[in-house]
Amino acid sequence: MIEIFKTEIGQEAQITRKMLACVPEDKYDWRPHTKSMSISQLVTHICELPHWVNIGLTTDVLDFAKNHYEPQLVQNNADALDLLEKNLISGLSVLVPENEAILGDKWTMCNGDHIILEYTKAEVIRMSISQTIHHRAQLGVFLRLLNIPIPGSYGPSADEMEQQKEMMAHEKA
Repeated sequence: MIEIFKTEIGQEAQITRKMLACVPEDKYDWRPHTKSMSISQLVTHICELPHWVNIGLTTDVLDFAKNHYEPQLVQNNADALDLLEKNLISGLSVLVPENEAILGDKWTMCNGDHIILEYTKAEVIRMSISQTIHHRAQLGVFLRLLNIPIPGSYGPSADEMEQQKEMMAHEKA
């Protein structure tokens, strides 16, 4: 499983880098709705998620009552990519063969006595990857609402397909 997770995280990181590069730096404070995160909050969260792999493999409990969390919001693409790379290094650093044996161990997220979730350590890694994909897609919707062309994730995006059609039409002309 460790090698599978490393490969998948690497593949998702490539897609994430492309998406982050599309964010207009003058839109980091923008949000589509009052209940939505701002682009800055969303990008920061996406860039922090690879570190959850490290948290999941090196701890057994994350108690928000004991560990106050205050994200350092990114405000530009360079800082976002730096944060992503730092957290990729953190997450990948614990994906070593020795940790294969603990993937089935229990991990708990709580707030004091309130259990938020209980996963295996492998499920924490899966959650980190899934949350990255989910929030990256959310960012894609934000960018689409701003009429920003977005890159494809697992194939060409509608924007890329449109660009290919235009190039082919231009070549025929």
